[in-house]
Amino acid sequence: MRNKYLQTLVLLCTLAFISCDRGRTYFPKDIEPREVEIVRFDKALMNVHETTVAQDIRVLYDEFPLFMPLWVEDILGIPSADTAYLEQALPAFLNDTLYGFKATNKREQTLFADVRDIERSLGKAFGRIQWLYPETEIPTLYLFVSGFQTPIYFGDELIGIGADMYLGSHYEYYNRVVYEYQKQTMRKECIPVDVVSAFLFRTLPYTSTKSRLLDQMIYRGKVMYLTSLIFDELPGYEVMGWTKEQWEWCVRNERAIWHLVMDKRDLFKTENLVLTGYLNDGPFTSEISQDAPGRLGIWLGWRIAESYMEHNEAVTLTDLMAEGDAQKILEESYYKP
Repeated sequence: MRNKYLQTLVLLCTLAFISCDRGRTYFPKDIEPREVEIVRFDKALMNVHETTVAQDIRVLYDEFPLFMPLWVEDILGIPSADTAYLEQALPAFLNDTLYGFKATNKREQTLFADVRDIERSLGKAFGRIQWLYPETEIPTLYLFVSGFQTPIYFGDELIGIGADMYLGSHYEYYNRVVYEYQKQTMRKECIPVDVVSAFLFRTLPYTSTKSRLLDQMIYRGKVMYLTSLIFDELPGYEVMGWTKEQWEWCVRNERAIWHLVMDKRDLFKTENLVLTGYLNDGPFTSEISQDAPGRLGIWLGWRIAESYMEHNEAVTLTDLMAEGDAQKILEESYYKP
């Protein structure tokens, strides 16, 4: 009896050791965070007054020679050289009450009075990115208001953060401009992940010549997997932009989900309807279930990439991101939920 007890205890300890040692460490602990400073275009914009609008606009062009023309053209939809029209449109944009811009801009200034937490998080993240890819240039970051148009904006060597898209999931004016399922990621704390994942998608582009669901799924899953390692202090559902309940539903049903994908032979389909059904944001993943959160295909790609790395210890993160053969990653992941 005693021997059986000891054998059981040894087995449990061995299993516990294996489970604790399962994950790999990808980043050294001593990586220095990078110096990241967010340029406050949003604050400068709020200094525009109707009585001095012409002068204030000239100041904006002088202080932000790169960003101001882009913002005028892409957010206001006005040719940057048309300053006469801009003098009329800009005060109207800042003081609009129909769509709530005036109240929104005021709330944005209060909520984003201090952005040092975002700068620290991004500094750590870009430190890890540069450790993986030393030639990576850190883009200049601008905080701006977009009139509820865009959360992340790219220009040459710059990234704009549309702060009015991150005012909190329960912000009243969001009911007028977005769907309910989109509100989950419209929080200030979502900004670092959104910036980094968008940056990675842009700097690590899709290179496959194939347009199958499998290839798109694993490419996007790899990027989200890398993002989760960069932000290893965050739970997976925050990186994915889901609720905890949505993530747990997927984990509970992972085997059934994968079997359904395989039974439907969807991995090798190229029809746009199938691709968007699995990969695009939405209230649910229509190809699986109305209980499945949107973008479930990306989550599956993430799980496959994670399994691939666990089963191939000689493969580095840069190897994974450079590997364009999705079929190879799937086969060598031994993914069997």
